[in-house]
Amino acid sequence: MVPLTLPHRLILVRHGETDWNREGRLQGGQDIPLNPLGREQATEAAGRLKALEPGFGGLDYICSPMQRARETMDILRRELDMAAGEYRIDDRLKELTFGSWEGFTWRDIRKAEREQAGLRERDKWGFVPPGGESYRMLAERVRPVLEGLTRETVIVSHGGVARAVLALVGAVSPQKASMVEIWQGKLLVVRGDKADWL
Repeated sequence: MVPLTLPHRLILVRHGETDWNREGRLQGGQDIPLNPLGREQATEAAGRLKALEPGFGGLDYICSPMQRARETMDILRRELDMAAGEYRIDDRLKELTFGSWEGFTWRDIRKAEREQAGLRERDKWGFVPPGGESYRMLAERVRPVLEGLTRETVIVSHGGVARAVLALVGAVSPQKASMVEIWQGKLLVVRGDKADWL
């Protein structure tokens, strides 16, 4: 994969926690809302953004269309005294889909589909779950979004999307990217091929 050079700083925010996150269930394409902790995490992310970038009003804002991401973005903007809903939605920022595995925990999957789970453990980047998509496929979907950025941008999206971005800019290898922990309530700030948590 040829690394993508971003001319502008990118600030990634993973949506806040949902009940499925708490239970360890694979959400993927399921539209699960935030829980109370998730709403607190969205508020925390707003505070971090305000501290990082006093001129936050001049940034571009793009969001996944999924409910948990949109709710996070709306809370973040409300906390910054910005109009809710005045940001772009991009379908390409949806979470990695897990197909027929969605709704199950990894423990369930390892028990019911041991061979498939083993294949995924050996190649998390390239493995395609039944009816789902791989991180490689997700990166191909997300790359044009990054190529279209024209200024410093805040993207509210998902853990899988953040991992794809880390690989696309060359911050980590694709195989390592698929295993990076993506925190809720924090900012992942990407500059060139470097990424830092705030």
